[in-house]
Amino acid sequence: MPSESLAAAAPPSRGRAGKPLHLMSDENFDEAFPENIQNLSPCHWTSVDAARQAAQWLVTEPGTRVLDVGCGPGKFCAIGAATTPGHFTGVEQRGHLCRTGRSMFRKYDIPRAEIIQANITDVNFRDFDAFYIFNPFEENVIESLRIDEAVTLDDTLYLAYTKWVHTELSLLPEGTRVVTYWGDCEEIPSCYRCEETAFKGQLRLWVKGPIGPLQPTQAQSHTLTGAREMPLPHPHDHRWIGE
Repeated sequence: MPSESLAAAAPPSRGRAGKPLHLMSDENFDEAFPENIQNLSPCHWTSVDAARQAAQWLVTEPGTRVLDVGCGPGKFCAIGAATTPGHFTGVEQRGHLCRTGRSMFRKYDIPRAEIIQANITDVNFRDFDAFYIFNPFEENVIESLRIDEAVTLDDTLYLAYTKWVHTELSLLPEGTRVVTYWGDCEEIPSCYRCEETAFKGQLRLWVKGPIGPLQPTQAQSHTLTGAREMPLPHPHDHRWIGE
Protein backbone atom coordinates (compact mmCIF):
# COMPACT_ATOMS: atom_id res chain seq x y z
CA MET A 1 0.00 0.00 0.00
CA PRO A 2 1.46 3.42 -0.92
CA SER A 3 2.60 5.55 2.00
CA GLU A 4 0.10 8.26 1.05
CA SER A 5 -2.76 5.76 1.39
CA LEU A 6 -1.41 4.54 4.70
CA ALA A 7 -1.19 8.10 5.97
CA ALA A 8 -4.76 8.74 4.93
CA ALA A 9 -5.87 5.59 6.73
CA ALA A 10 -4.53 6.84 10.07
CA PRO A 11 -7.02 9.17 11.83
CA PRO A 12 -5.00 12.26 12.76
CA SER A 13 -4.36 13.07 16.40
CA ARG A 14 -5.04 16.69 17.19
CA GLY A 15 -3.20 19.28 19.17
CA ARG A 16 -3.65 22.95 19.81
CA ALA A 17 -7.09 24.25 18.78
CA GLY A 18 -7.90 20.86 17.28
CA LYS A 19 -5.23 21.14 14.59
CA PRO A 20 -3.82 17.79 13.35
CA LEU A 21 -0.36 17.19 14.78
CA HIS A 22 1.31 16.83 11.40
CA LEU A 23 0.07 20.31 10.42
CA MET A 24 1.29 22.00 13.60
CA SER A 25 4.43 24.10 13.65
CA ASP A 26 7.31 22.75 15.70
CA GLU A 27 6.90 25.63 18.11
CA ASN A 28 3.25 24.76 18.74
CA PHE A 29 3.91 21.03 18.99
CA ASP A 30 6.75 21.58 21.46
CA GLU A 31 4.44 23.46 23.82
CA ALA A 32 3.53 20.03 25.20
CA PHE A 33 7.04 19.89 26.69
CA PRO A 34 8.49 21.78 29.67
CA GLU A 35 10.47 24.85 28.64
CA ASN A 36 13.86 23.21 29.12
CA ILE A 37 12.83 20.39 26.78
CA GLN A 38 11.40 22.87 24.26
CA ASN A 39 14.75 24.66 24.15
CA LEU A 40 16.49 21.45 23.06
CA SER A 41 14.13 20.86 20.14
CA PRO A 42 15.93 22.68 17.28
CA CYS A 43 19.07 20.59 17.77
CA HIS A 44 17.93 17.34 19.35
CA TRP A 45 14.32 16.53 18.39
CA THR A 46 13.16 15.73 14.86
CA SER A 47 11.08 18.42 13.16
CA VAL A 48 7.42 17.70 12.44
CA ASP A 49 7.99 17.68 8.67
CA ALA A 50 11.00 15.37 8.80
CA ALA A 51 9.23 13.03 11.23
CA ARG A 52 6.22 12.79 8.95
CA GLN A 53 8.35 11.93 5.93
CA ALA A 54 10.46 9.42 7.84
CA ALA A 55 7.39 7.66 9.22
CA GLN A 56 5.83 7.40 5.77
CA TRP A 57 8.99 5.76 4.46
CA LEU A 58 9.17 3.30 7.35
CA VAL A 59 5.55 2.17 7.63
CA THR A 60 4.76 -0.08 4.68
CA GLU A 61 1.62 -1.70 6.09
CA PRO A 62 -0.70 -1.32 9.08
CA GLY A 63 0.96 -2.48 12.27
CA THR A 64 4.55 -1.98 11.09
CA ARG A 65 6.66 -1.94 14.27
CA VAL A 66 9.08 0.99 14.28
CA LEU A 67 11.88 1.50 16.82
CA ASP A 68 13.27 4.99 17.46
CA VAL A 69 16.82 4.55 18.76
CA GLY A 70 17.36 7.22 21.41
CA CYS A 71 13.93 8.82 21.22
CA GLY A 72 14.28 11.65 23.74
CA PRO A 73 10.75 12.85 24.64
CA GLY A 74 9.17 10.86 21.81
CA LYS A 75 8.44 13.57 19.25
CA PHE A 76 9.18 11.34 16.25
CA CYS A 77 7.10 8.51 17.70
CA ALA A 78 4.17 10.87 18.26
CA ILE A 79 4.18 12.25 14.72
CA GLY A 80 4.70 8.79 13.24
CA ALA A 81 1.86 7.20 15.17
CA ALA A 82 -0.43 10.16 14.48
CA THR A 83 0.11 10.07 10.71
CA THR A 84 0.53 6.38 9.86
CA PRO A 85 -1.03 3.09 11.05
CA GLY A 86 2.33 1.88 12.36
CA HIS A 87 3.25 1.16 15.98
CA PHE A 88 6.10 3.29 17.31
CA THR A 89 8.38 2.42 20.21
CA GLY A 90 11.07 4.75 21.47
CA VAL A 91 13.98 3.64 23.62
CA GLU A 92 15.51 6.26 25.91
CA GLN A 93 17.91 6.05 28.86
CA ARG A 94 16.81 9.21 30.69
CA GLY A 95 13.83 8.65 32.95
CA HIS A 96 12.70 12.28 32.88
CA LEU A 97 12.54 12.28 29.08
CA CYS A 98 10.55 9.04 29.13
CA ARG A 99 8.06 10.59 31.55
CA THR A 100 7.85 13.78 29.49
CA GLY A 101 7.16 11.79 26.34
CA ARG A 102 4.46 9.67 27.93
CA SER A 103 2.79 12.81 29.24
CA MET A 104 2.88 14.29 25.73
CA PHE A 105 1.31 11.12 24.30
CA ARG A 106 -1.56 11.52 26.76
CA LYS A 107 -1.93 15.25 26.06
CA TYR A 108 -2.25 14.71 22.32
CA ASP A 109 -4.08 11.36 22.63
CA ILE A 110 -1.43 9.57 20.56
CA PRO A 111 -2.33 6.00 19.55
CA ARG A 112 0.14 3.15 19.08
CA ALA A 113 3.14 4.88 20.65
CA GLU A 114 5.22 3.99 23.69
CA ILE A 115 8.56 4.81 25.28
CA ILE A 116 10.66 2.29 27.16
CA GLN A 117 13.48 3.30 29.47
CA ALA A 118 16.43 1.10 28.57
CA ASN A 119 19.90 0.94 27.12
CA ILE A 120 19.91 0.17 23.41
CA THR A 121 21.88 -3.03 24.09
CA ASP A 122 18.89 -4.33 26.05
CA VAL A 123 16.55 -4.06 23.05
CA ASN A 124 15.85 -7.01 20.76
CA PHE A 125 15.91 -5.57 17.24
CA ARG A 126 14.09 -8.63 15.93
CA ASP A 127 10.97 -7.39 17.72
CA PHE A 128 10.75 -4.57 15.15
CA ASP A 129 10.29 -4.15 11.41
CA ALA A 130 11.82 -0.71 10.83
CA PHE A 131 14.14 1.72 12.59
CA TYR A 132 14.73 5.46 13.01
CA ILE A 133 18.18 6.79 13.93
CA PHE A 134 18.87 10.48 14.61
CA ASN A 135 22.43 10.66 15.96
CA PRO A 136 21.64 8.85 19.21
CA PHE A 137 25.26 8.40 20.31
CA GLU A 138 26.86 11.73 19.36
CA GLU A 139 26.56 12.91 22.95
CA ASN A 140 29.26 10.43 23.87
CA VAL A 141 31.85 12.22 21.72
CA ILE A 142 30.74 15.85 21.27
CA GLU A 143 30.46 17.84 24.47
CA SER A 144 28.43 20.64 22.88
CA LEU A 145 25.70 18.12 22.03
CA ARG A 146 25.25 16.84 25.57
CA ILE A 147 21.75 17.34 26.91
CA ASP A 148 22.96 16.97 30.49
CA GLU A 149 25.62 15.13 32.44
CA ALA A 150 23.72 11.84 32.42
CA VAL A 151 25.69 10.74 29.36
CA THR A 152 29.42 10.14 29.69
CA LEU A 153 31.87 11.60 27.21
CA ASP A 154 33.61 8.44 26.09
CA ASP A 155 34.73 7.47 22.59
CA THR A 156 34.63 3.80 23.50
CA LEU A 157 30.93 4.04 24.38
CA TYR A 158 30.19 5.74 21.07
CA LEU A 159 32.05 3.02 19.18
CA ALA A 160 30.46 0.23 21.21
CA TYR A 161 26.90 1.49 20.73
CA THR A 162 27.46 2.20 17.05
CA LYS A 163 28.91 -1.26 16.51
CA TRP A 164 26.00 -2.82 18.42
CA VAL A 165 23.40 -1.16 16.20
CA HIS A 166 25.44 -1.95 13.08
CA THR A 167 25.60 -5.62 14.03
CA GLU A 168 21.92 -5.86 14.96
CA LEU A 169 20.84 -4.26 11.68
CA SER A 170 23.08 -6.61 9.70
CA LEU A 171 21.25 -9.63 11.16
CA LEU A 172 17.78 -8.48 10.14
CA PRO A 173 15.92 -9.83 7.10
CA GLU A 174 16.21 -8.47 3.59
CA GLY A 175 13.82 -5.58 3.05
CA THR A 176 14.30 -4.10 6.54
CA ARG A 177 13.96 -0.31 6.42
CA VAL A 178 16.01 2.24 8.34
CA VAL A 179 15.77 6.02 8.22
CA THR A 180 18.70 8.14 9.37
CA TYR A 181 18.64 11.88 9.98
CA TRP A 182 21.92 13.80 9.80
CA GLY A 183 25.20 12.22 10.85
CA ASP A 184 27.68 9.89 9.22
CA CYS A 185 25.38 6.84 9.12
CA GLU A 186 28.11 4.69 10.64
CA GLU A 187 25.42 2.45 12.11
CA ILE A 188 24.30 1.36 8.64
CA PRO A 189 25.84 -1.91 7.34
CA SER A 190 27.03 -2.17 3.74
CA CYS A 191 24.18 -4.57 2.95
CA TYR A 192 21.75 -1.62 3.10
CA ARG A 193 21.30 0.70 0.14
CA CYS A 194 20.12 4.31 0.26
CA GLU A 195 16.92 4.47 -1.78
CA GLU A 196 15.44 7.87 -0.94
CA THR A 197 16.64 11.18 0.44
CA ALA A 198 14.94 14.37 1.58
CA PHE A 199 15.86 17.61 3.34
CA LYS A 200 18.95 18.24 1.22
CA GLY A 201 20.07 14.66 1.68
CA GLN A 202 20.11 14.68 5.47
CA LEU A 203 17.07 12.40 5.80
CA ARG A 204 17.83 9.04 4.20
CA LEU A 205 15.90 5.83 3.70
CA TRP A 206 18.02 2.67 3.73
CA VAL A 207 16.70 -0.75 2.71
CA LYS A 208 18.51 -4.01 3.31
CA GLY A 209 19.15 -5.83 0.08
CA PRO A 210 21.39 -8.43 -1.52
CA ILE A 211 23.69 -5.80 -3.07
CA GLY A 212 25.92 -3.07 -1.67
CA PRO A 213 24.56 0.40 -0.91
CA LEU A 214 24.04 3.11 -3.46
CA GLN A 215 25.72 6.38 -2.65
CA PRO A 216 23.27 8.95 -1.25
CA THR A 217 23.89 11.17 -4.27
CA GLN A 218 22.47 8.40 -6.46
CA ALA A 219 19.24 8.20 -4.51
CA GLN A 220 16.05 9.89 -5.58
CA SER A 221 15.76 13.24 -3.81
CA HIS A 222 12.57 14.79 -2.48
CA THR A 223 11.85 18.19 -1.00
CA LEU A 224 8.90 18.88 1.31
CA THR A 225 7.36 22.31 0.98
CA GLY A 226 7.85 24.31 4.15
CA ALA A 227 10.26 21.80 5.66
CA ARG A 228 12.27 23.21 8.55
CA GLU A 229 16.01 22.77 8.28
CA MET A 230 18.12 22.46 11.41
CA PRO A 231 19.66 25.85 12.24
CA LEU A 232 23.23 24.56 12.37
CA PRO A 233 24.96 21.84 10.33
CA HIS A 234 25.73 18.71 12.27
CA PRO A 235 29.37 18.69 13.47
CA HIS A 236 30.00 15.27 11.91
CA ASP A 237 28.46 15.90 8.52
CA HIS A 238 29.12 19.17 6.71
CA ARG A 239 28.15 17.84 3.27
CA TRP A 240 24.87 18.93 1.73
CA ILE A 241 24.15 15.83 -0.30
CA GLY A 242 21.48 16.17 -2.94
CA GLU A 243 21.88 19.88 -3.70
